[in-house]
Amino acid sequence: MTKAPSSGCILVAPHQFPHLDRERALAEEFGLGLIAAADQASFSSAMADARIVMVTPYAKVTADDIASLDNCQAVVRYGMGYDNIDVSAAAASGVPVSIVPDASTDEVATHAFAMGLALSRRLPQGHAAIRDGGWAGRIAYDAPKLTDLVVGVVGLGRIGRIVAASWSAVGARVHAYDPFTSVPEIPAAELTEVLEKSHVVSLHLPLTDETRHLVSGDVLRRMRPGAVVVNVSRGGLVDEQALADALHSGHLAGAALDVFAQEPLPTEHPLREAPNVILTPHIAWRSTTSLGALQDGAVSRARRALAGEPLIDLV
Repeated sequence: MTKAPSSGCILVAPHQFPHLDRERALAEEFGLGLIAAADQASFSSAMADARIVMVTPYAKVTADDIASLDNCQAVVRYGMGYDNIDVSAAAASGVPVSIVPDASTDEVATHAFAMGLALSRRLPQGHAAIRDGGWAGRIAYDAPKLTDLVVGVVGLGRIGRIVAASWSAVGARVHAYDPFTSVPEIPAAELTEVLEKSHVVSLHLPLTDETRHLVSGDVLRRMRPGAVVVNVSRGGLVDEQALADALHSGHLAGAALDVFAQEPLPTEHPLREAPNVILTPHIAWRSTTSLGALQDGAVSRARRALAGEPLIDLV
């Protein structure tokens, strides 16, 4: 049912969606305007009129933005990462923040598994050898067979659990660290053991003050020689310069990243020239169905807020 017109708007951060038909229909349903911001400045300047703020990875919601919200009923993040939202400021102002954690769980988990498997079988090295006019040399003599491979999963949320199950299914020995949850079928281990004793370290956790540069230069130096690192979560989890150094030195056999501290990846970024890397442009979540599921999930949460219903997936 279409609601009576009321003041305010649904504010959408800068985005790369093909269209905003769902969001426009929601605005019409509740008699609101729809503002799709072109950049951070226009996004921040429209906050005062926002009844719902819908956030993409391409803008931030700062404490100043939160302070300018006049009648906002919710901030909704397209996706599950919320490090670009000042959640503490929102909580202090009584503005709920909701995420969409399940729109592309399978896609991200599959991406991480595929990256880890490719690194374990030394595919970047093989590709580089042929590209550069060489041949096999000693490539992959250091690669454990799958049943000897030790995989460390850091974070056992939806995605981490699927990644752990995928590695187990091909015969690898999996252990995991998560301070908040455990899964009976996945052996638990301390963080230092997972980081330092694994052939593959796969990261699946949010970016917080505590997890920033979790994989630091010191950690990289203590990792098993020939190990590989996979990150499809948040770029800030890894010290990217230290990672590039570890790849150049040969201490690590490879790294695969779909996320970076700065996106798009700067032209002069050290990982661009590092050996044995797989770099993808934050596309792990993409599939033929994920975009629609993401927008549907965000719109559903926004509708709940506007209708006065309890919000789900609050942070």
